[in-house]
Amino acid sequence: MLMQKLGLKERLRETEVIGAWNSIVGDFLAAHSAPVTLRDGILYVRVLQPALHYELERIAKPKILARLKQRFGGRTIRDVRFRLG
Repeated sequence: MLMQKLGLKERLRETEVIGAWNSIVGDFLAAHSAPVTLRDGILYVRVLQPALHYELERIAKPKILARLKQRFGGRTIRDVRFRLG
């Protein structure tokens, strides 16, 4: 029962984070990237273009992570990982 509750809570959080992606990263980045899943505090984001992947990973990541933590807390979001695909 407790595990089900924890799983459900994590799913609700994941839905909230995915729903907020546009407002956190802006329309342009949101059009070219998509959060896929939130597992153990790590948000996995799919990115379509290699150049944008580089930009997100090397330049924008600290700002995006800070905004996510500010909105959802450091317990919910510990890291963001960008994946090409």
